[in-house]
Amino acid sequence: MCAMALSADLLAILVCPESKEPLLHGVDGSREYLFCPASRLRYRVDDGIPVMLVEEAERLDEAAAAELTGRLSGRA
Repeated sequence: MCAMALSADLLAILVCPESKEPLLHGVDGSREYLFCPASRLRYRVDDGIPVMLVEEAERLDEAAAAELTGRLSGRA
């Protein structure tokens, strides 16, 4: 089940709890997530609610983080 996309207002104020840097928003199939290029952490979104816990986030390796950053930054 895919929830509504996160609002632009919410995305504008959310930052990574570890790096305090802005997040990129992504969708992979039916999975929505937030990604921080600085910390290389991908935070899941459960039913429209971002899970902003470092302990629950997925830390990507440098190559995967660079690829994801490029893909998400290239969006119009």
